[in-house]
Amino acid sequence: HMAKFEETSMGAIFQNRVQEYGDRTLVMYKDSNGTWREISWNGINEMVRNLAYYLISKGIQPGDKVALFSPNRYEWWVADLAILSIGAVNVPIYATNSVAECSYIIGNSDSKTCFAGTREHMEKIIEVRKNNPNLGEIITFDSINNGIEGVIDLKEAMEQGSHYEKKEEFEARLKPIKMDDTATIIYTSGTTGNPKGVMLTHRNFVSNVNQLYDVDPDFLSPDHLFLSFLPLAHVLERTVGYYAPIFLGKKVAFAEDITKLLENFQEIRPTFIVSVPRIYEKVHAGINAKVSDAPPMKKAIFNWAMSVARDNLPYICRNKPRKGMFAFKYWLADRLVFSKLKETLGMDRLQGAISGGGPLSVSDAEFFLGMGIRILEGYGLTETTPVVTGNRPTFIKPGTVGPAVKDTEIKIAENSEILIKGPQVMKGYYKNEEATKEAFTDDGFFKSGDTGVIDEDGYLKITGRLKDILITSGGKNISPQNIENSLQASTFIEQVAVIGDNRKYLSALIVPAFETLENWAKDQGIQFKDRKDLISNEKVIRLFETEIEDKTKDFARVEQIKKFKLLDSEWSQETGELTPTMKLKRRVINQKYAEEIESMYPPE
Repeated sequence: HMAKFEETSMGAIFQNRVQEYGDRTLVMYKDSNGTWREISWNGINEMVRNLAYYLISKGIQPGDKVALFSPNRYEWWVADLAILSIGAVNVPIYATNSVAECSYIIGNSDSKTCFAGTREHMEKIIEVRKNNPNLGEIITFDSINNGIEGVIDLKEAMEQGSHYEKKEEFEARLKPIKMDDTATIIYTSGTTGNPKGVMLTHRNFVSNVNQLYDVDPDFLSPDHLFLSFLPLAHVLERTVGYYAPIFLGKKVAFAEDITKLLENFQEIRPTFIVSVPRIYEKVHAGINAKVSDAPPMKKAIFNWAMSVARDNLPYICRNKPRKGMFAFKYWLADRLVFSKLKETLGMDRLQGAISGGGPLSVSDAEFFLGMGIRILEGYGLTETTPVVTGNRPTFIKPGTVGPAVKDTEIKIAENSEILIKGPQVMKGYYKNEEATKEAFTDDGFFKSGDTGVIDEDGYLKITGRLKDILITSGGKNISPQNIENSLQASTFIEQVAVIGDNRKYLSALIVPAFETLENWAKDQGIQFKDRKDLISNEKVIRLFETEIEDKTKDFARVEQIKKFKLLDSEWSQETGELTPTMKLKRRVINQKYAEEIESMYPPE
């Protein structure tokens, strides 16, 4: 039947899919009793419309900014679709942000109202409101019923909205939205300076979901079940884990939170996920740790299966059927190892796993690919909504981020910077014309700040980040990312930062994969009281020396790691070394571990 709306905004696309899918399940979430509940397309639409009526009744105009401060949950979608459908602008805030960060974003974006997930989020926004008199009502997702002035819960807001008289106003707001109107302002978690507000338009999002679909329509056509755990405030989850399933008519389950991820994987058994490399690294490291503790026979079988997995790479990466003796070997390895492993992980139905938001090491990619899970690494930035390139399911090249998606031009500048042109490139930075001007070349290409090369197949390989380039005191330019990726292929290395700016040689701070290391130490008969004791052991230090040597043997002499320090605790967002999307904050690491770093460069 006839689509009712022109598909020029995500709000319009959602309305068309509601007509198409009606009572089919759209989202799944776990309620407070631990039961998985389902909500249909119609159910979500009713909430979206009632909330939209409420916002209209409260005077929210097209172009007004509305902040959204909550972890992932279906209500995030409801709020977002309500805001966008009435022509307003969603300003998402990472659920982990501090009061100061929220205050900057709400002030800079001119937000008029704010959604808050939990009591804790609400309390932060009440603090923010003291310095931002323009911020009006706070709408909480959790029912907090506390009679605080200017706070209402979502249930109550939707209830009030359902009594709004002028129901025709929803469509009267949705239809005139122009593709070049701003849909959202996403503040980039700048590793330096104040965050900049990236303005993404309806055209940016609609283009990008169409571009994603075009990478491989067949691969995306079956009924897929997504598991949502990356923050929705991050554009990767927003576009690929939320707008794409809506555009394609798929089902999405919300993980409870990152700490319950493995449990949720086992309960949901998703067919499709979108993640940053850290999650794949953790799964791989966890399996290595278990294997390092297994009896010899089990170890041997696992290692044999892994060699079969390696031989499977040309088949899965080029989508070729396995034949003859190899097909039998693979069947056996799958029977004995892969199928059991995937079942334990809740990955037995996983067909597609997108990786973005940072570099995925080849060893992590190949680990999953070998077992038949298609890990598809892509590339993009907040400023590009985000997808610029992506590996194709039928032609995967580990270590690359794939070719440009349709209607997108990438070229490499003289300083190796990746330049991008396409309909997914942002409109600009909010209230910051100077930064916007600086971000583009004279001929209109967006300057990514990343460096790369394009290979003979048109596949892009990221070589590093312009501003992360280390310049040694001998004047050599070195990209730490490549070296870090290679080091992370070691089963004993969990996290690593390469140091060397303005220094004579490179050094590294290393967080060991402690489970694997502790099992190795037991095997070696090494006694240790705690982690500090373990990492100062001579044998352990020698182990890391050989691991580093082995993993960096293909690098030039200036790129060799001359010294390293082992650290006894993992880097995380809570402890400050990682951004909300799990990238290294190099500045913080340099400050926090200044003593350890200095000790690797003794005065001569």
